[in-house]
Amino acid sequence: MGAWLALGLLIFAGLVLVLPRDAGTLSGLESSDIAILASGLALLVFLGFPLLGEYRGRLGQAAKDIISWSVLALVLVAGYSFRDEITPILSRVTGELSPPGTALSVEGLEAGQRAVRIRRMGDGQFVARTIVNGVSLRMIVDTGASTVVLTQNDAQRIGFSVTGLRYIVPVQTANGTSYAARVQLRDVNVGDIGLRRVEALIAKPGALHQSLLGMSFLSRLRSYEFSGDFLTLRS
Repeated sequence: MGAWLALGLLIFAGLVLVLPRDAGTLSGLESSDIAILASGLALLVFLGFPLLGEYRGRLGQAAKDIISWSVLALVLVAGYSFRDEITPILSRVTGELSPPGTALSVEGLEAGQRAVRIRRMGDGQFVARTIVNGVSLRMIVDTGASTVVLTQNDAQRIGFSVTGLRYIVPVQTANGTSYAARVQLRDVNVGDIGLRRVEALIAKPGALHQSLLGMSFLSRLRSYEFSGDFLTLRS
């Protein structure tokens, strides 16, 4: 029964569409609007009749399900309508729930621009989860370091042979002056931001406990900004 009624509505919609354009309107509706309405009713009838059979004798449950689905539909429509206002809130919540150091993409940028946000660690430092020469490394963001500085372990992980390096570049560490070897990194990536051919140093064994993301990377960005518990990098 439902299938035949739906078919009849579809036939009616087709006939309305082939009527001459000067045939006038019905209750203020154009022929195209009437066809769309009839097609929607056909779909509703086609899907609704089997459901009525499922809920036979359970009108209370049917009413509850209709209300639940209606509320869900209204929530989805409201969420889509306010998507521009909700997106920044969701980004902030995601930032709070993500592990510190995770590079979160910033929305609403102009074409060709990229930006990521990094949340401060509990000890007050900003630690970035980077990809260097294809290898994942955790690096402390240090604006006081003139270059990217790698520990011996991290240098070996990304493919450098540390045995033949010349440690001739003086660097200041917490323990005083030390020396490092100058190298060049193929690429350094923090989230969506990536730079190629980045100057770096490899520290002598024991001179550095964690690699540093220094100014040879940061100075090549369009900008970097510390704001509260977040660091924003822009390229």
